[in-house]
Amino acid sequence: MLELNFNDKKTVQKIAEILKESENILFITGAGISAESGLPTYRGIGGLYTTGTTEEGIPIEEALSGQMLKKHPNVTWKYLSQVERACYGKKFNTAHLIMANLEKAKNRVWVLTQNVDGFHTQAGSKNVIEIHGNFHYLFCTKCDFQENRESYTDLEFPPQCPKCNSFIRPDVVLFGEMLPFKKLEVLEKELTKGFDIVLSIGTTSVFPYISQPIVAASRLGVPTVEINPDETYISNIVTYKISSPAGVALQEIWNQLGK
Repeated sequence: MLELNFNDKKTVQKIAEILKESENILFITGAGISAESGLPTYRGIGGLYTTGTTEEGIPIEEALSGQMLKKHPNVTWKYLSQVERACYGKKFNTAHLIMANLEKAKNRVWVLTQNVDGFHTQAGSKNVIEIHGNFHYLFCTKCDFQENRESYTDLEFPPQCPKCNSFIRPDVVLFGEMLPFKKLEVLEKELTKGFDIVLSIGTTSVFPYISQPIVAASRLGVPTVEINPDETYISNIVTYKISSPAGVALQEIWNQLGK
């Protein structure tokens, strides 16, 4: 098992001391945390993002766009199913569990995640903003039909609604689509209340709505943490940086908390 280096261990002690006194905590998570469950990261899904183009000769971002889903749902569902197959059989990991356990132990803990795998809720977290949606929730594009589906294995592509025969789709944000307004409202409401500490885990923080909570907290003097093996947009902004995988760092923090 991977271990933290000496500097990261010292940093963990400082973070644990802050968390002991914190009752209002925000976690921001990205693909890096689920990669430890064996899920491919953005660029690794089926190798699609490596070449940038699909078998149809179009960019993968175009194939997985809201516009393509409307015009040619068979194309979009072809690649949605490939993504789902790459994720099939995977489950939440230690990092997800520790966040869920902290929610039980503290007054107010929220998770803002870009991931669509549903691992945070499966691990037991209640206060989760799945800003890009959840792959397991399907709904009809015409009527009120919706369902929670563990896998796509028995679906015909593109799948049709059993009530009205229109196409159904996963409740995720495809390329070119707007972020869900209600979820943005919840995020804004919770950010307005404020947090005692904000932690960014396994995300490159390239989207403004993902980096902004860190930037805003930093300006207010609120402690901020990044757990990521790589350097990112916020690496020079955060109060504390741990260059290790999420599970390793969070387990050490959890141990320091005496849990």
